[in-house]
Amino acid sequence: MVKKAFLLAVSIVGALTSGFSQNRVPVFRQDVPLDSIRLSDPCILADKKNATYYMTGTGGMLWKSKDLKKWTGPVAIAQTDPNSWMGPMPMIWAAELHQYKDKYYYFATFTNRAVKIDTVGENIIERRASHVLVSDKAEGPYVPMKDPMYLPADKPTLDGTFWVDTDGKPYMVYCYEWLQNLNGTIEKIELKPDLSGSVGESKLLFRASDSPWSRENSKDKAKIAPNKVTDGPWLFRTGTGRLGMIWTSWIYDVYTQGVAYSKSGTLDGPWVQEKEPITPPNYGHGMLFKTLEGKWLMSVHSHKSVNGRTMRYPHLFEVDFSGDKLVVGKPYLP
Repeated sequence: MVKKAFLLAVSIVGALTSGFSQNRVPVFRQDVPLDSIRLSDPCILADKKNATYYMTGTGGMLWKSKDLKKWTGPVAIAQTDPNSWMGPMPMIWAAELHQYKDKYYYFATFTNRAVKIDTVGENIIERRASHVLVSDKAEGPYVPMKDPMYLPADKPTLDGTFWVDTDGKPYMVYCYEWLQNLNGTIEKIELKPDLSGSVGESKLLFRASDSPWSRENSKDKAKIAPNKVTDGPWLFRTGTGRLGMIWTSWIYDVYTQGVAYSKSGTLDGPWVQEKEPITPPNYGHGMLFKTLEGKWLMSVHSHKSVNGRTMRYPHLFEVDFSGDKLVVGKPYLP
């Protein structure tokens, strides 16, 4: 199953690599319906200041909308340093926009495919890490800050997201990739007050194998084991004050999202995994946002095979977490 999962990852990356580079010149379009957009890991910022929705994700591009119905874009908004570890043409995955204090921050995964940091079995590990850029405006451009890197150079990390914990300190929560550790993890690291770098060492929150719902065949094919992938963490707090995290893995070859809750109400956990997935099959890498009218929604993507290529499309779901748990409702059609 490890080999099969690796080959699946390679095929997806190979099919979409051209869309991941910030150097690709996008075709600018106007009034595009959401279901006509191809986008992995969609993240939507509802910016009250400009009464505008800003959507980003894998590829480093930005879409804008006033009503969630019609979108304009995409435009490139990430300006990385070609002399940094990222190199001149980094792949950009799972970008997120976060407003914090008087700035806007761009959390994303950057990959320098020209640099190899490790080989584990058949897996050649490229230089990949979560990083943070900053801008004065939601629509960017987003540029580097003080620290040249946030996480260790010898570890592939991805899908960094943002959370301010009960201690009032900002944190990045991210995945340490299964391709190297063979049992993906979700971890946290403290950020500087202005998010311009990281502070101290990271801390493990939980492992992929803690999941009761993800599945893959074991090496001898005689047993079923938890899947090794951790993907797309996003934090939220319920109406009762309970801290939750949605995150994504696989059930065999089906992309699936689950949820975990912290018993302590802080990032330190311990984290208890719900037994069943939170979304229907083939939906994952979710995030939550409140519309300009005050309605909470979940943004996710789905996979679809088109002429042998894997395409990813954004979707919206209604959600309710006013009580003790997150409940995912029907698809939202703006």
